Amino acid sequence: MEAQESLGLKTILHTDYVSAREQVIAALKAEGFGVLTEIDVKATMKQKLDVDFRPYTILGACNPPLAHRALTAAPDVGLLLPCNVTVAQMTDGSIQVGIINPLLMMSVIPGSDLEPVAQEARERLTRVIDALQA
Repeated sequence: MEAQESLGLKTILHTDYVSAREQVIAALKAEGFGVLTEIDVKATMKQKLDVDFRPYTILGACNPPLAHRALTAAPDVGLLLPCNVTVAQMTDGSIQVGIINPLLMMSVIPGSDLEPVAQEARERLTRVIDALQA
């Protein structure tokens, strides 16, 4: 696992794109996250710009109890939700999975009580990365 405190967590999977996407969704589910949104970047680029792009999906992951706690502590945090997770095929055929760092997301709202929620979210999302590497 590569932790990049400035943005998020990343790992590389050596499998096909469809399997990787399914593995990511299953690992998120095991940590209490559901996928609220799914953006097929490849299809969007083709449709909107007539550009061929590599397989790339942005998943909007949400853990309802954590989201509730965060929204209760600071209603404006809704501007930062859900947690984005990317599944992207790289030029060498490997699949890169990236997950936003919740501590970074929540740090943009000063003076709130979001740090414990963000810390728990980060712990859960770190376990997602760990599960993908197993």
